[in-house]
Amino acid sequence: MPQKTNDKLRNIALVAHVDHGKTTLVDALLRATGTFGTHSALIDRVMDSDDQERERGITILAKAAQIEWKGVKINLVDTPGHADFGGEVERALALVDGILLLVDAAEGPLPQTRYVLSKAMRLDLPVILVINKVDRGDARPAEVLHEVEQLFLDLAHADHHLSFPVLSAVAREGRVMNGLGMPPPEADLSALLDAILEFLPAPTNDASLPLQAMVTNLDASDYLGRLAIGRVHSGVLRKGDQVALCQKPTDDDPNPVLRRKLSTLFAFSGIERTEVLEVVAGDLFILAGIEEVEVGDTIAVADNPVALPRLEVDEPVLRMSFGVNTSPYAGRDGKFLTSRHLRDRLRKEILGNVSIRIAETDSADITDVSGRGELQLAVLIENMRREGFELQVSRPEVITKDINGKRHEPLENGLCDVPDEYVGSITQALAPRKGRITDLRPGDPGRTIVSFEAPSRGLIGFRSLLLTVTRGTALLNQNFAGWMPWAGDLPHRLGGAMVADRIGTTTGYALDNLQLRGTLFVAPGVDVYEGMVIGENSRDDEMVVNAVRAKEKTNIRTHSHEDGPKLATPITHTLETAIEWIGEDELVEVTPKNIRIRKRFMTLEDRRRSNKKSAN
Repeated sequence: MPQKTNDKLRNIALVAHVDHGKTTLVDALLRATGTFGTHSALIDRVMDSDDQERERGITILAKAAQIEWKGVKINLVDTPGHADFGGEVERALALVDGILLLVDAAEGPLPQTRYVLSKAMRLDLPVILVINKVDRGDARPAEVLHEVEQLFLDLAHADHHLSFPVLSAVAREGRVMNGLGMPPPEADLSALLDAILEFLPAPTNDASLPLQAMVTNLDASDYLGRLAIGRVHSGVLRKGDQVALCQKPTDDDPNPVLRRKLSTLFAFSGIERTEVLEVVAGDLFILAGIEEVEVGDTIAVADNPVALPRLEVDEPVLRMSFGVNTSPYAGRDGKFLTSRHLRDRLRKEILGNVSIRIAETDSADITDVSGRGELQLAVLIENMRREGFELQVSRPEVITKDINGKRHEPLENGLCDVPDEYVGSITQALAPRKGRITDLRPGDPGRTIVSFEAPSRGLIGFRSLLLTVTRGTALLNQNFAGWMPWAGDLPHRLGGAMVADRIGTTTGYALDNLQLRGTLFVAPGVDVYEGMVIGENSRDDEMVVNAVRAKEKTNIRTHSHEDGPKLATPITHTLETAIEWIGEDELVEVTPKNIRIRKRFMTLEDRRRSNKKSAN
């Protein structure tokens, strides 16, 4: 029997590479359909509500909003464009029946475009292609369309994947037209909204069948507790009903089921969540009242429940340890200092972030945290820092896998857009990291697109190096490409650590002498402690130094104005660069006001004892 469709509903996701205009287009759609009333304050990038999303200019969390066009409700899901947040993309695609694929008219399809499109193809989702930013001076829409067509040929599983409508857009001005070209000044978003209704299917779900709803995301409310977000696949979800929660199978119980009552039910309305009595098949929901719910669970009828195929996402590839701050300056800046605070916050994170994993260690004060990439883990640490946490974190290390009895490590595909004169620098930077150039092709005038593959381990810190050697002119994108045999030892940094030997405040006199022996990370007047790293030695060995020594006073007076020390500007590490720089025996101390690099063992004697133990 054919499934019923809800013709008054559409569920679509906006997917694209970083900075190709997804969130800007959502803003334009919200305005064009009157979701922002005349009394509403017009906020740029309304869906990027997180502080870090606004500062970094990227979407981190997938979010949903609902608009209405010609009597049809359209649920819009805005997804991240950065590969580190692929878990958010995969969960977003489980909610929808079609996608709007945005591609920059100058940059064309980039690695994340391929990544998301491959996921959509696997789910057999139809696509509307929107070539955005056609007003750019270097726009090349015809060439970009040809590149996208080649991408579809590479990824398509069926003939119907190769047929898709094409629109041209200037999203920030809210102008769209069918086909290739420059939308006229009087154009609006009608062509795009009409295309959504015409080419993207209505959900094929039957409200008369028994209830089945998939949970794809989690949130938390101070008043309602844990919130489950997802889509009703069949039947009707009603407030107050008794339902069955089909959980993840275990060795002890292949079909674990809990019976619970739905206390509160919400639906999306504009950018708000509105309390409702029921949500019918095909629509998205937010519900409260089930504390045990996890991502991938099915909510079904209480009698004879049947679970939907469980939602799976790619495994994490990087791991870091998060520990309680044990430095002498612990407790100066933060509010949350204990291992209990740290564990509770990490447990809260994994409630709504399926691509983050945590694991206990031998120490009660340290927790292992795994994720998809450096940026994802750095965003988590930065959020915790802003919330008032103090912690210390280790250098990221890759998660290995045993395949056919041999050790394998994660492999990354990368794409780098650089000025022509730096292509040789990229090749030289990749070689010691066991990277391999797979393709070179011309990009914009005077620039080259370098495609490469390298072990994930070799690319830790590569972004900072790349920006340094190209003077900030390079664009780098990378994504997980599978597993490769262990590549052996890889180089890290060139110099050793310059380590303070005592607690105190740095002086210009002491630093003036030290800058001849390496690069400093601190300026005069900075509080340091024994074991804190204050610079990088020009040689590869550790150098223990006195950074707080003051100049001895004498009775000899001088009128020279040249005696004062002339210090070079110190390198100020950000969270990301500090994490990339440190070695295995070092940690990054993170507080709301400071980022410090330190040794795991504070005293020289403890470090020597540890080195002897590891040598034996």
